[in-house]
Amino acid sequence: MSERAKKIATYADIEALPPHVVGELLYGTLVTHPSPAPPHGRAQFSLSYELEGPFNRGRGGPGGWIFLAEPELQLTGNVLVPDLAGWRSERLKPFPQTAWIGVAPNWLCEIISPATERYDRNEKRRIYATWGVEFMWLLDPRAKVLECFTLVAGQWLLSHSYDEAEIVGAPPFEAAHFPLANLFPPAEPEN
Repeated sequence: MSERAKKIATYADIEALPPHVVGELLYGTLVTHPSPAPPHGRAQFSLSYELEGPFNRGRGGPGGWIFLAEPELQLTGNVLVPDLAGWRSERLKPFPQTAWIGVAPNWLCEIISPATERYDRNEKRRIYATWGVEFMWLLDPRAKVLECFTLVAGQWLLSHSYDEAEIVGAPPFEAAHFPLANLFPPAEPEN
């Protein structure tokens, strides 16, 4: 008995999704997940805020970076949507005018959620390594933990791990520091 051949997903499968569903192509497989929950969105916005001033604008830091939230990356048949991505500014000249980007970022951050954790830690991580992304952060708003990885000889090495009580200063953004707790909602007062 022969197995039915697995259908290779295409960009048309992403285009057919409803607007509230995020779609990615990972090694020919369509992966979907709903729009992020509020803790995810807050962590994404807050991390963007912490990095934008010193690393894009040069306020209290070296500048020289371009950041985008949820850019669509098209990397040789794979379509990925990291939560945040950053390029050294010279790598995105001219600035893309398309709806997608074909240049892998220097840094990215995936914000871990129950719907995405498996893909963020496995397939997407392998694709990012293949494309030479230098730095990858995994931010888990539920556990209030940030894991920072550096690509060394094609392998991800955990360079730093922070919990909510610590000050973040990890590569490639060690020139400016911020409390990890800034990325999460304040604790609810106990009655």
